[in-house]
Amino acid sequence: MNFEQIDVTTLLPQQPPFVLIDHLMHYDKEVAITTFLVRKDGLFTEGDHLNTCAFVENIAQTCAARLGYINKYIYHRDVCIGFIGAIRDLVVVRPANVGELLTTTITVREEVMQLTLVDATVKVGEETICTAEMKIAIAEA
Repeated sequence: MNFEQIDVTTLLPQQPPFVLIDHLMHYDKEVAITTFLVRKDGLFTEGDHLNTCAFVENIAQTCAARLGYINKYIYHRDVCIGFIGAIRDLVVVRPANVGELLTTTITVREEVMQLTLVDATVKVGEETICTAEMKIAIAEA
């Protein structure tokens, strides 16, 4: 499947202008990768930088895109709503600048019942600008 052709809004419960990923680039059982171009007119853009809070939402939406892909293309179900259960060890090395392309990778460490624990890395090119551990809880249908 060509992941870039998928409209990410079909995978997410969030809708514009609150969408902080542009494309799902990769999915497998343990890893999901998304990209996001930082835009001047973005909801979380302040001056020429992305607000630091946007990193948390970008990571959460990468998790949501992974789950949305699983539900839509593997199980043929509706998109689920998830909630950030916990964030640990969030490190923001520097802000993201307008015009930069963020590549966010989440790696699933553990899935138990309705909880998923991931390690996340946000990069610009080869430069890591943010890392975190996030726990996502999935709402009951």
